[in-house]
Amino acid sequence: MNPIATAQYGMLAATRRFEASAQRTAQAGSPNASIDMVSETVEQIQAKSAYSANISVIRTADQMTRDALNMIV
Repeated sequence: MNPIATAQYGMLAATRRFEASAQRTAQAGSPNASIDMVSETVEQIQAKSAYSANISVIRTADQMTRDALNMIV
């Protein structure tokens, strides 16, 4: 299992969640829209947190690889 590839997919999924929520939020001004702004705000915060968590996974995997290579050399 490749943690970097998994984290990249997680970042993509978080980006898509954020974009979908942003589109729904942008439609809040239309007359027929029934957008729950609180739910959309929570969704955007969760997507941001998921994105950040996946970045941390990539950084940690990169550091672990570097440390392993330094032990070999």
